[in-house]
Amino acid sequence: MGFFDKAKDVYKLRKQAKDMKKKLKNIHIEAEHKGVKIVINAEMEVIDVNISPELTDNKLISSYVKESFTKAIKKAQLVAAENMKDIMGDFGFPGM
Repeated sequence: MGFFDKAKDVYKLRKQAKDMKKKLKNIHIEAEHKGVKIVINAEMEVIDVNISPELTDNKLISSYVKESFTKAIKKAQLVAAENMKDIMGDFGFPGM
């Protein structure tokens, strides 16, 4: 494989990664735990936090937000990995 072929492959990979980033930004993942709901995108940016009005204990709210956020991040990582698998498979990286 010549230099120009490798350069084309790198360009193709960069374009696919940019397109994937745009796609992941528009995928919203929700996670809820005991009245706290968090929405993040697959880029792992927080979109929304919704806390049920029935929750009044600040220590409980804090732990529920933490648990909801952790669940949302794990879901986002799975979504991102599934989407990236398509791109990375084209380039044959072992272990991905």
